[in-house]
Amino acid sequence: MTIRTFVTGLTLASALALSGCDVGGQGPKFSIVSGSENTVLQPVVEEFCKEKKATCTFAYEGTLDIGLALQSEKGVEQDAVWPASSVWVDMFDAKRRVKSLTSVAQMPVILGLRKSKAEVLGWVGKPVYMKDILAAVKNGSLKFLMTSATQSNSGASAYLGMLSSALGNKPVIEPGDLDKPEVQGAVRSLLAGVERSSGSSGWLADLYTDSAAKGVLYDAMWNYEAVLKETNDKLAGMGKEPLYAIYPADGVVVADSPIGFVDHGRGQEVETFFNQLVDYLRSASVQKRIADTGRRIPLADVAAKPDPSWNFDPTRLVTAIRMPEPAVIRQALDLYQVALRKPSLTALCLDFSGSMGGKGEEQLQAAMRFLFNPGETGKVLAQWTPADRIMVIPFDADVRTTFEGTGDPAQQKMLVDKVSRQHADGGTDMYACASRALDWISATRDLSSYLPAVVIMTDGRSDDANGDFMSRWASVNPHVPVFGITFGDADKRQLDAIAKETSARVFDGRGDLVSAFRAVRGYN
Repeated sequence: MTIRTFVTGLTLASALALSGCDVGGQGPKFSIVSGSENTVLQPVVEEFCKEKKATCTFAYEGTLDIGLALQSEKGVEQDAVWPASSVWVDMFDAKRRVKSLTSVAQMPVILGLRKSKAEVLGWVGKPVYMKDILAAVKNGSLKFLMTSATQSNSGASAYLGMLSSALGNKPVIEPGDLDKPEVQGAVRSLLAGVERSSGSSGWLADLYTDSAAKGVLYDAMWNYEAVLKETNDKLAGMGKEPLYAIYPADGVVVADSPIGFVDHGRGQEVETFFNQLVDYLRSASVQKRIADTGRRIPLADVAAKPDPSWNFDPTRLVTAIRMPEPAVIRQALDLYQVALRKPSLTALCLDFSGSMGGKGEEQLQAAMRFLFNPGETGKVLAQWTPADRIMVIPFDADVRTTFEGTGDPAQQKMLVDKVSRQHADGGTDMYACASRALDWISATRDLSSYLPAVVIMTDGRSDDANGDFMSRWASVNPHVPVFGITFGDADKRQLDAIAKETSARVFDGRGDLVSAFRAVRGYN
């Protein structure tokens, strides 16, 4: 019996299309949309495509993106979906477009903790409960990385584990349980330990290793057992300290990595190819290769070799938390977004330079009307809360003005009204805006109580003041990620450079600016 849980994914609004195999096109053309945790399995699939002389392509999208596409009138464009968990298909595929959903492997979501930190906390070689993690967060001795529960399966899984523990490990979470003040208080206190968030499990793991290479050491990270293995393999190659695996004794959520077929009416050949692919993925030899990546293969005598040095053991029995009904999961996700998550502190730098005139200005205004409309953002679990603080900074060759508000609905309406009076004109200097954003963030009281971020939306090349800005950025602690959203013919190199230096990322808003702004919300 497969264990159903939550999907992971990149909280990318736009998919990262990767070429698969193309060996003459004698077989069918076949496309897969997947969560980011499956990138390590792409070469395995490509070998099968090559054998069948098929042209295969992968697209990596976020949890919510896959779910919303299934729910939409158009549906997903690809021939197959491969999320981390079948729960997201259950929740969103109301039209039952996905057929033959088949589990490929299982992955529990656990806590990876720097081994030296685990030793200090006295957790090495001992069972650790969620209450122990809560106590460490409350006394200030533990912070962690965790993906957004409303954007990524690994974050949703960790969050549901926290809820289950706060409820005393009831067999299943029921609707009324979520209203209990003591439950909300315990989970809110746990989520206060989030130091960085993201919309992608794979990106979060890269953040950890890339930061370690720079000498920046985070305490811990919630992620898949298999992704922690991949992370530790990279850390070992860098000569860095490994993450110690903490399997919460209360129980964990286990992802079932299902792949399913979506029939677009292209003929029996395509469905036959899918069925053959599933048989291939579930064959003994391939299951052994999948197991070697750290994934669990139920009812099979194959597994990656345990590594006691960091407590990794994919043969270990874990207490799997039973998933609530889809309606209860949706209620839990809404609760996370509006009441329990760590508040965000967000500065939005909006390019109103002359080149944004016409269509650019119209699309930017439309994006702001979406971003500050609770009715719309609530549909995609990206809504703000009154605890969130927001600064909107329109800029051209300099900062024009600043508008400050909160996630309160009336404040959001005020921000929309203020931005609607801005019109395109002048040059472009995104660094002046980013510097003003840093001034605001650094002056914020109780900064550690928020997840801070700067978001720059621009379509033009800025005057090159990157060196001056980075000196200013380095003086602010904690360091603030600076995300970019491209538009039009933006010089992506500048945005990429600032995102890389500040451990952030760039989103492509050229096709859909609204989706790009929604995606960046998963990282803040």
